Amino acid sequence: MSVLIYIESANNKIKKSAYEVASYASAIAEKLSTSVTATVIGDVENSEIMSLAKYGVSKAVHVNNDKLKNFANQAYASVIAEIAKKEQANVIVLSNSLSGKALAPRIAIKLNAGIVDGALALPEINADKFIVRKTAFSSKAFAYVELSSAIKVISLNPNAYEIVKKAVDLTIEAYNPEVRDRDLKAVIKEISQVSNKVSLADADIVVSAGRGLKGPENWGMIEELANLLGAATACSKPVSDAGWRPHSEHVGQTGLAISPNLYIAIGISGAIQHLAGVSSSKTIVVINKDPEAPFFKVADYGIIGDAFEIVPKIIQELKSLKANS
Repeated sequence: MSVLIYIESANNKIKKSAYEVASYASAIAEKLSTSVTATVIGDVENSEIMSLAKYGVSKAVHVNNDKLKNFANQAYASVIAEIAKKEQANVIVLSNSLSGKALAPRIAIKLNAGIVDGALALPEINADKFIVRKTAFSSKAFAYVELSSAIKVISLNPNAYEIVKKAVDLTIEAYNPEVRDRDLKAVIKEISQVSNKVSLADADIVVSAGRGLKGPENWGMIEELANLLGAATACSKPVSDAGWRPHSEHVGQTGLAISPNLYIAIGISGAIQHLAGVSSSKTIVVINKDPEAPFFKVADYGIIGDAFEIVPKIIQELKSLKANS
């Protein structure tokens, strides 16, 4: 018996969300008196894989197959399910990222497992009970799901569980499974990403703006604020629909659902569709000149005023703080 996790990587580096998954799985393993095994797929250096030892991972199965160079949902799910059987894992944990959302249900089907997506906290494990708290109704409510299957698949919301160090010894096992051609009919050959930008899905801080910015020519101050904070940029649906910003930055019910530690909303009214994608944020700061904007009802902090006056002042203060630090 063991807990198996899938480690996401980008540019041959392990993603931050993978360390969250490792920490979460390590805590589950401790409750179950078992160990954590990681599945790493792709050209990731052993030195990078060894970093998982700091977060409770005692074994890593490294799959480096040329056929798996490009991400393929079905092929990756088959490999992870195969390793789960090999390691006799009864709990499989992934990040509830874009790839995790595609992999988790496929893995569950292959293993005849129960599944919880969007987990927010450690499972309640006692006697024969295994109950997981997750988001529901577009993040407007919580659901408590009891998994009664022998094998359980959990996808953890990014930023829902803090990274916790728990150093152990780690061994790496090379593994080269058979990859079926029928699993490779749909692959992601390339992901275009602006260099030196923080990934929106992985960001701890997100600076977002809406129609209150009046036009794409005014986004310079949003990007400057994001750069100063080491944040990702996002936008509301009307903004992406108008072509002011790329659709990849659209957060909301029909866009990307995120849960950063800090979400700064500038010039966004706070329609329910937008709130559905950001309500899991730990802290929400709203800047809007309309005191009746719905966003203020859910904000932890709010500033009523013109964004074109307030944001430059915040930028200036941040620059002063950095200069004096």
